[in-house]
Amino acid sequence: MSTFSSLGVPETLVRSLTAGGITAPFPIQTATLPDTLRGRDVLGRGRTGSGKTLAFSLPIVTRLAASGSARKPARPRALVLAPTRELATQIAGTLEPLAKAERLSLTTVFGGVSQNRQVSALNGGIDILVACPGRLEDLLQQRLLTLDGVEITVLDEADHMADLGFLPGVKRIMDKTPKQGQRMLFSATLDNGVDQLVKRYLSNPLTHSVDSAESPVAKMTHHVLAVHDAESKRQVVQQLASGTGRRVLFTRTKHQAKKLAKQLTAAGIPAVDLHGNLSQPARERNLAAFSSGGVRVLCATDIAARGIHVDDIELVVHVDPPAEHKAYLHRSGRTARAGSEGVVVTVMLPEEAGDVRTLTRLAKITVTPQRVGPGSPVITSLVGAVADVVMPTAPPVSVPEHGRGNAARSGDVAGQGRSRRGGGAGGGAGRGRRGGSGAQGAAAAAPQGGRQPGGSGRAAGAGRSTAPARTPGSSRPAQGGSTPVYSSTSGGRGGAVEMSRGASAGRRRSR
Repeated sequence: MSTFSSLGVPETLVRSLTAGGITAPFPIQTATLPDTLRGRDVLGRGRTGSGKTLAFSLPIVTRLAASGSARKPARPRALVLAPTRELATQIAGTLEPLAKAERLSLTTVFGGVSQNRQVSALNGGIDILVACPGRLEDLLQQRLLTLDGVEITVLDEADHMADLGFLPGVKRIMDKTPKQGQRMLFSATLDNGVDQLVKRYLSNPLTHSVDSAESPVAKMTHHVLAVHDAESKRQVVQQLASGTGRRVLFTRTKHQAKKLAKQLTAAGIPAVDLHGNLSQPARERNLAAFSSGGVRVLCATDIAARGIHVDDIELVVHVDPPAEHKAYLHRSGRTARAGSEGVVVTVMLPEEAGDVRTLTRLAKITVTPQRVGPGSPVITSLVGAVADVVMPTAPPVSVPEHGRGNAARSGDVAGQGRSRRGGGAGGGAGRGRRGGSGAQGAAAAAPQGGRQPGGSGRAAGAGRSTAPARTPGSSRPAQGGSTPVYSSTSGGRGGAVEMSRGASAGRRRSR
């Protein structure tokens, strides 16, 4: 069995990996490290979650540490290009402890935030730059940095950059890097022009394929739940969201992700949203709340289908089936990562049956649709410990922009108004004696005498809610309250989630 040491990784980095709980290499790392550590150009093909980030992070740090070049202001020595801000942040998170072990500096560059701090970091001298193409091109055009000192370039999720229309910008950026530098490209597929990048920028690359995007994951279980109508779908989705573990619910549109998170929170199931309409600070707060366990439900568009890695996501729900099979595979890839097991559920309306058949066939997934309704045994088994405790739907919550007792805006600056009993589903702090902080406030307020989380009840400015309060990570109402336990079939019509069956939202350029 290979070890990091036997593959040529320096002991300094092996100790850093061990301290982080990483003791054995994944197949993509075993396949590529002997070549990348020697400076060879490499094309790595493997689906998301296969360990690609560490596969290129280790050679970057190892080779820069052994290089004789000096750190200079606004002149990075290694460049990693990523398609989204979230992925860039997570790559930096993987690189940071390794770089620190070798006393290398690191910074990230992406849009959606002020460039001043990024420029200051560049001027201070950095070794490794992790960037999204849009903001990096802006800085290059302003002549605020140069890429002529780049020794190693990595293109991560190259197929997603192609899907987002970034390839022209990527080519302009690559043209500004030295031709003699080492280059690595990692992608799940080689379509939409990715093969052109390989031919144009990689020199005699070695190709290593470990799990293509079309390869089904052995430890991933797929279910298709056929529901009768939109009302049944709403109740089934709410039940699937009510489990104790982390789960990601995918919708087609940004509006639906936001609305679903708000409605679940109002129903006593704290949730946050993640989509392109959120500001960068709001995206980071919501993702942090989900990653830390402050909330267990993330309602997302396809922006979260790529590059978002959160440990122990046990369930992915396709609330709206995606437009094509690659999106299905990447969405589903949020679970069953790094050898863990996971469950994927697609909720299907009658008119979506044909599309779902096509999706699963192209994704090489064999699954027989099961007709279900709220409270069906198959849903009970999927939800697990919370099979007999499902929250009823609370009345619709009015969400004013400002004022005392505001309901927190899911995914935005939550709790702007004063709230006596808790924050909402977003990231800001709910001010007051019992104010939670962001999404955590929704859950943290629950144990106090069975009071409701922000977003339902008086914290939301909507009057008392009859939904039982929930403790974080618990399937049952908090102790000490007098609220009843509801059966899995309960739930009013108020606050129904509108399930969009419209066309897929247009791609949005993430800078």
